[in-house]
Amino acid sequence: MKKTLWMIMGLLVVSSMILAACGAPAPAEEPAAVEEPAMEEVAEEPVATEEVVEEPAEEMVEATDTLVIYSPNSDNLLNATIPVFEEMYGVEVEVISAGTGEVFKRLQGEKNNPYADVAYGGAYATYMINEDLFQDYTSANNDNIMELYQNTTGYITPYVLDGSVILVNKTLIGDIEINGYADLLNPELSGKIVSANPTASSSAYAHLTNMLNAMGDGDYESEDAWAFVADLFANTVVIDSSSSVWKGVRDGEYTVGLSYEDPSVTLVRDGADVEVIYMDEGVVYLPAGSGIIKDAKNLVNAQRFIDLITSAEIQNAFGTSLTNRPVMADVATPDYMTNISEINVLEEDMEYVYQNKEALQDHFKEIFVVTQ
Repeated sequence: MKKTLWMIMGLLVVSSMILAACGAPAPAEEPAAVEEPAMEEVAEEPVATEEVVEEPAEEMVEATDTLVIYSPNSDNLLNATIPVFEEMYGVEVEVISAGTGEVFKRLQGEKNNPYADVAYGGAYATYMINEDLFQDYTSANNDNIMELYQNTTGYITPYVLDGSVILVNKTLIGDIEINGYADLLNPELSGKIVSANPTASSSAYAHLTNMLNAMGDGDYESEDAWAFVADLFANTVVIDSSSSVWKGVRDGEYTVGLSYEDPSVTLVRDGADVEVIYMDEGVVYLPAGSGIIKDAKNLVNAQRFIDLITSAEIQNAFGTSLTNRPVMADVATPDYMTNISEINVLEEDMEYVYQNKEALQDHFKEIFVVTQ
């Protein structure tokens, strides 16, 4: 009996031990032998050299003591800017003056080893077709320039404007009222209006495209606009020289001339018996261009010069002491120059006008032959 009791007690102890072993939670296992990557291993991956070494900023390029400028500009424009720049920065400026065509011919010839740092002056359209000569730079004053004439290309900086106008001899005009293009069809003016030939003169071509823009509501191919051109030139004297237009009006040879603002305003300033009319239908102002030559050797000074010609100081000088229309908004203009806020300014599609120049001139030739 005792033996049986001990056996029963032994079985109970063993059963308890088995149950305890099954019911107890297994001890938590240690993390597997595969270790997670240490954080420092990720952070210490080699960083590419080019991500650490910053490209030298343009303003960190060492300044030189020279600047070379190619320019077709008048002495008045050059004298209003070059001496100021030289005094401001202690820089010697070399100016090589030539016509726009010659300037760009030389720039193309020197393309692989440029001598000039800046092109200063010339038609905006000429810069448009020579983009390969220039490097991007936006003036520090770009936001202060009238929106229509801000640098939107990256490389062309406008700095002055010239617009098409009607020039009237005040004595000869008498009581005839002229406020715009439409008034030029007055029969009393037949044979008394003069224009340069749009196929030979850049300013006359600008007047033609201004006329098409204004009379065609921005459509240079408008039949109504071309009909107006035909009617006007049927009674207009066409000559070769644009300077002979304003001289002829000044001297009383003609009553009305299709001219441009700079020489016309100069006549007013100098007391000539003339009046400048800004067409009610709208006036197109074309900007003169400037830009920094690609691989310019005097880059810092080139950038400084672009900043200078668009600065308030120089823009005010253009507007007050010269007869060039500034591109900066809210600058002073003299009494003899109408403030641009009072002029109906039209936006020119310069790319279209340039690319279609030959076609527009050919169309004019067809009309002109018929009307003469």
